[in-house]
Amino acid sequence: MKIPGVFSTSFQPAGEPVGTAVVVPGRGYPPQAPLLFFAGVVLLQHGWRVEHHWWDPPKAQSDEQTSAWVRDQIDGALPATGRTLIVAKSLGTMAAPLAAERGLPAVWLTPLLEITAVAEAMAANPAPQLLVGGTADDLWDSALAAELRGRGCEVLEIQGGDHLLMASGDAVRGVQMHLEVVRGLDTWLGALPLVD
Repeated sequence: MKIPGVFSTSFQPAGEPVGTAVVVPGRGYPPQAPLLFFAGVVLLQHGWRVEHHWWDPPKAQSDEQTSAWVRDQIDGALPATGRTLIVAKSLGTMAAPLAAERGLPAVWLTPLLEITAVAEAMAANPAPQLLVGGTADDLWDSALAAELRGRGCEVLEIQGGDHLLMASGDAVRGVQMHLEVVRGLDTWLGALPLVD
């Protein structure tokens, strides 16, 4: 897919890749927006091939229709073989049922926890998962995130972070929040077992 102004959607690590990380955007948050850009850099440092997925989501539909659309998009973007990791933001976290079915490790940035099927899939996925959300995000549920932590997910909760993991009116704090996410992802990837 050719994206105007985007020169690459696939990135290779320095050595032999440990697997492929598919970076999935949000509704209006492309794969080269700050959180996903920095996630890609961290993934490369840990030896992952990084594949940016681009899309143009349909207008508002039911959760079931949107979930089916996301599933079709991501199912077609996943590699046929090899280790696979999903890194998704917001709307992209509706791929959680697909990740659970395939037992794929995942990083869920500002996940849509209010959608029951998303939260249930995260709870059911046997693979390692990292959930990242902010306490000022109306779509984040701290209690549910804590419950998911008790069911095997790692959780990084950013105090005061909104849905972009920024702080309203405080750009410096927003950058600090992004740094917290990068550090958390770096630690999580460092502990991720590299076996199938």
